[in-house]
Amino acid sequence: MNKTRRLTVIALLAAISFVLMIFPQFPLIPGASFLKIDFSFVPVLLGALMLDLKSGYAILLLRSLLKLLLNNEGVNDYIGLPMNIIAMAVLLTVIMVIVKRQDISPKRYVVGAVLGTLGLTLAMVILNYVYAVPLYAMFANFDIAKTIGLGTYLLWMVIPFNLIEGAILTAVSGLVYLGLRQIINTTRSQLN
Repeated sequence: MNKTRRLTVIALLAAISFVLMIFPQFPLIPGASFLKIDFSFVPVLLGALMLDLKSGYAILLLRSLLKLLLNNEGVNDYIGLPMNIIAMAVLLTVIMVIVKRQDISPKRYVVGAVLGTLGLTLAMVILNYVYAVPLYAMFANFDIAKTIGLGTYLLWMVIPFNLIEGAILTAVSGLVYLGLRQIINTTRSQLN
């Protein structure tokens, strides 16, 4: 029965994450309205804290699959979604490694959130440089390197956006965790 409950929790959190991925999106950086934040990471992290890191990855992959199947935006999703998966997996992994699920202390969470945000930002700089910018230029006729310059884009758009995004996502996730801590701990003990 635990396996069925575990899969049910993963499926429910993936569905919630998918809904949060498509509805409340908003840009953070003026002039870069295509860089938008969503709160789909919150159920991913809660699932990892409730179950384990592997379950967090499963929630992340399932919500991404739902996005491709039910709300596909073409080239933007084919290029952007793999980047999002990698970046959110980096953030999740760093937080979970530092937090050590059995002893979730505020200090460890803050350290994990800060280091995870730095990892997320570094991953996105690298992915934009080697993957997204060339592919958008090739398949979407959007050559950021020629319009504003690659260095300007990375330094003044990608880095600030991801630092702010990481701070917001980890703060919101932490607050939601605090509010649901009792439920999460009870569910964790029942499922593990």
